[in-house]
Amino acid sequence: MEYILCVVLFCVGFYAVMAKKNLIKIVIGVAVMGYAINLFLLLAGFRMNSEAPIITGDMYGFRPVDPLAQAMVLAAVVTGLAVTLLLTALSIKLYEKYGTFDINEIKKLKG
Repeated sequence: MEYILCVVLFCVGFYAVMAKKNLIKIVIGVAVMGYAINLFLLLAGFRMNSEAPIITGDMYGFRPVDPLAQAMVLAAVVTGLAVTLLLTALSIKLYEKYGTFDINEIKKLKG
């Protein structure tokens, strides 16, 4: 059931990237797609009735949570933030040069 939420979030972000003509909405769509992928990675590493791998007294019958997925998401969050900031800065520079966020208007302009 939770994986369906990941697919829905990814589809919403993909729709924003493909169908919208405003640069800010496209940047938000890219960020939403990144959040959907992060949620999927966290759900993939989740185990029911398990503990963190370092908080345990005995090793018999112990089911740890997969820490690799959490580490990957931590790296992906930092990378996603950098990409979002870069796209936002690029959008602002395009707005300063052309005076619009509409990609159709930017394509028509020369220079």
